[in-house]
Amino acid sequence: MKICIVSDSHDRADPLARAVAEAKALAAEVVIHCGDLIGAQTIKPALASGLPVHAIHGNNLGDAQAMHFQSRMSNGQLQYHGAEARLELGGRRIIVTHYDHLGYALACTGDWDVVCCGHSHKAEARAVRNVKGTATWLVNPGTVAGLAGPCTWVLGDLATLAFEVHSLSL
Repeated sequence: MKICIVSDSHDRADPLARAVAEAKALAAEVVIHCGDLIGAQTIKPALASGLPVHAIHGNNLGDAQAMHFQSRMSNGQLQYHGAEARLELGGRRIIVTHYDHLGYALACTGDWDVVCCGHSHKAEARAVRNVKGTATWLVNPGTVAGLAGPCTWVLGDLATLAFEVHSLSL
């Protein structure tokens, strides 16, 4: 299963929708948004792709009630999880948190196959040694909005645990 991982869209609907469309063209089946989406309207163009979206809020909360409403009105396409999401996709245990330092700490526990985070606006995907003597993937897609960094997102393959950082031109 391939997934699109995005973060820190900060009310920029166009680059978010473009990243999701590119990911869908590359066979992504699900979108994970690691927070700082902000406005409920920001997600609407990305939902036009038809892909299911899992989103958390991050430190720039925006209107949580509007996000819950948007989620209810999406017929299950948008799942708004609040502060963090615990998912099982493609047979992998995934946790989504906004803060990169919490993402690193969660990766170190060895309780997850993949930890997705954002906040730093710096894209990276790396294996982190954990306390169980194995490795956990820590994936930060950077900022899809291109704020204080390049406009980036990640395409992940959960079957092979391969993660590629992709860039968008603004």
